[in-house]
Parts: sequence; structure tokens; C-alpha cells
Amino acid sequence: MAPDDARTRSRAEKVALGVELLEHLEDEELPLPDLLDRLETVTQSPAVTREVLEEAERRGVIEREDAVVRVHGSGFVRFDSQVVTREGEFSCRRCGAGITTGHFVRFDAGELGPFGSSCIRKVTGRET
Repeated sequence: MAPDDARTRSRAEKVALGVELLEHLEDEELPLPDLLDRLETVTQSPAVTREVLEEAERRGVIEREDAVVRVHGSGFVRFDSQVVTREGEFSCRRCGAGITTGHFVRFDAGELGPFGSSCIRKVTGRET
């Protein structure tokens, strides 16, 4: 699958990728809107987002209480081995900006991206 063509992913692949993203967030706790902002890089579908949250809860990756989510994952993305860059004409999956260097996160469930240099850090929780 082309790394920048996430629209062709199946629902199950999107759920798996979303859960894996949550597993790797560096944040220990997030307001629900911030968490949803990050999941929008995987899917725009509220139904799929709900499935991701339910599956992540079922696996013990997150714990929801009111509008706050506690993250119990591995804690980080290894930028030296899990993030790859490619040159080309891309649109950032988070902010939509045109970029010539795309940053892609490699998870077991698939690749997520492209992101610009600052958005990759925000999506993974490296920066707020």
C-alpha cells in the first residue's frame, strides 16, 4: 500500500493503526479533544474513531474518565528507527500544509504519514 494513500485502508487496518498510535503516545494524560485530533490522522470517521477508542480501552492502552484520557502504552516512537523521511510533494496529514519532506511513522499495523517536521512531533506527543 502506498504510504500516503490511507484512504484505501480497511476499517480493521485503521482501527489497528489507531490503537498502535495510542500505544506509542508520549503523553501520560490527554484531554479527549487532543486525543481525537491525533486520531484524525488515521481516520475522519467518527464510527472508526469510536472503534479505536473502544479497542484501545479493551486492550488496556487507554483509560477514559470524563473528558480526560490516560495512556498506558509503551510511551514513545523511536525516531531513529520508526520514523522515515521521503522527499516529494506531500500534504501533511495533520495540518494539510504542502511539504517536500514527508515524515512517516512505521508501526506494525502500517505506516502513518506524511507529516511535516513539527506535526510529526505533535502527533506522537513529543511536543504539545
